[in-house]
Amino acid sequence: MAARLLFTSAGNGSSNNLVRSMRAGAGSSFIVGCNDDQFALKKSDADRNYLVPPADHPEWSEVLRWIMKTERLHVIIPTVDSDVESLSRARKALGEYLFLPSEAVLSVARDKYRLASLLRRNGIDAPETYPVRDLNNVSKIFQQLKGGRPLWCRVRSGAGALGALPVQTAEQARSWIKYWQEMRGVPVAAFLLSEFLPGRDFGCQSVWKDGELVLIKTYERLSYLGMGSQPSRVSSVAGLAKTVFEPKVVDTCVRAIKLLDARASGVFSVDLKEDVRGIPCITEIGVGRFTSSTNIFDMVGKHNMARTFVQLARGLKVKIEDSYEATPDWYMMRDLDSAPRIFHASQFADNIRSTWQGAASGRGRLKTTGRGKSGWRTFKSTRR
Repeated sequence: MAARLLFTSAGNGSSNNLVRSMRAGAGSSFIVGCNDDQFALKKSDADRNYLVPPADHPEWSEVLRWIMKTERLHVIIPTVDSDVESLSRARKALGEYLFLPSEAVLSVARDKYRLASLLRRNGIDAPETYPVRDLNNVSKIFQQLKGGRPLWCRVRSGAGALGALPVQTAEQARSWIKYWQEMRGVPVAAFLLSEFLPGRDFGCQSVWKDGELVLIKTYERLSYLGMGSQPSRVSSVAGLAKTVFEPKVVDTCVRAIKLLDARASGVFSVDLKEDVRGIPCITEIGVGRFTSSTNIFDMVGKHNMARTFVQLARGLKVKIEDSYEATPDWYMMRDLDSAPRIFHASQFADNIRSTWQGAASGRGRLKTTGRGKSGWRTFKSTRR
């Protein structure tokens, strides 16, 4: 029987990307979307959509249960972190439709300071990190993190590099934190400071069942969406990413997830950056939902990770011989107001003509129109 699924926060980018993943390849799924925002719901790519009350409404879980029964659906899949938390709280009413890690795992993962401390205590690479108790102890943290500059200042919870900024001095950190406190209502104690990781940026996504790793894949972020408008110039959302073979990254992620939960089930997404020695360090772990970049894991290789997750959630047998599926040199490009594009490195120049190649072969050259002027003009080469 084809899977019948409910996606929360339907119409947002993560939800529509997950719809694309579920519809990729052979077979089909019937997808229902729900959202409390009717305008966002209008953008949904689901087969059918329902307007629902907000997650903090007392009848929210009852409405979702009614949808599941009415549409004969199998699994509820959250697409944003807040939905993961809301569904976790509603396990009593909706537990038969959920495939989520435990509440204890969610609690640790959502706090980046608690997570980093747990990992480092157990010998798993993570950046040295300290909580900001108040503005007066910022200078002390700078002394403790004396290994290099800048330091990384960020909010302890949330996604998308929320409140993140590289800071060179304690005064910069205090000013940044104070700004967020006064303008955004974020408490000082919501911030942390950690060592800055300058190296390559990796994403790793995996699905688990009862403590067994079923499938894991890795990619590297090469550029970021909106980096020009981000003070930090980085984000967890890649504008350009490529699949990579990185066993060290996989080993670090697997050890971390097993530490979080020896009976891990569901989907886990790990972000890592290399330190000055080139060692990949875990910066955060997302649990219970697929990343917005999941298409690069679902539309490349033998196994569609989103579909594998649904099979596990439904209690169906999944046979994958090698849990680490690495298919290097596939790229994904993302931009605002467009669907992700995925292509292999060998397809990079397809349907593209380079004027520079023309110049090299003597068919023409490009020359500036004059000093101080913008634009280019092509003229015929006189070389023989």
